[in-house]
Amino acid sequence: MPFPPGSLTPAPDREPDLDDDFRTGLDPRWWVASYLPHWTTPERARARYDTGPDGLALRIDRDQPDWREEDAPLRVSNLQTGVFSGPVGSPLGSHRHREGLTVRTETPTRLLFAPSSGRVEITVSASRDVNCMTAAWLVGTEHRSPTESGEICIFEIDADAIGETTVARSGIKAHHDPHLTSDMSEVALPLDASAPHAWFVQWGSGETVIGCQDRTLRRVAQAPDYPLFLMIDLFEIGPRWGRYPKTATIHRVRAWGESGLAAG
Repeated sequence: MPFPPGSLTPAPDREPDLDDDFRTGLDPRWWVASYLPHWTTPERARARYDTGPDGLALRIDRDQPDWREEDAPLRVSNLQTGVFSGPVGSPLGSHRHREGLTVRTETPTRLLFAPSSGRVEITVSASRDVNCMTAAWLVGTEHRSPTESGEICIFEIDADAIGETTVARSGIKAHHDPHLTSDMSEVALPLDASAPHAWFVQWGSGETVIGCQDRTLRRVAQAPDYPLFLMIDLFEIGPRWGRYPKTATIHRVRAWGESGLAAG
């Protein structure tokens, strides 16, 4: 469906498949509170978070372990809408974003929300805590093929890029998909991203549209056409420094899957 450049892409005219403001806690029907648990161990992958009337606050705590010793210093709290892994010792699993990853914790396949096309809206307050990055991605599940690994980067926001104007990164990452070409760029937002603001992404039929508030920011003439998990993350990248806990708040997520909740 074509939309004029810069205009808001309207949501589908039906109820969302996923609509969560986290006020009643974390709903296990939709969320895995663990960052790519198959590549590491349960305690290292486990998300730290609090829920309340404002939504879900992802936390980085002072005593939080690094996601993997090999990647230290790197601590993550993450929500994702599914998981897939092969057996222990295999290279098979969702989001092989680093070289040399092998499965350490075999994790049963869960396709909680994994459409091949659709729309996602995320209202978030990004972290301004030192060394932090707040991010949201749609990543290939890879449960059918390791080439189904492309990523839609909805946003990556570094804490030191937040001010009256915020600079974020957004676009497509090919990873191991030979049919995609990485296309990432910086986008300037006329707002302080540590306050609540809404992102949207709509993808399908060879096009990805990414926007913030009421404006389209990126229109990319390519899109993954296979099942994707949603991931929303808070990272601390670098040595432990500053005040803890460090937080980013997810206020609400709405999502529509045009090919069903989980395409198998």
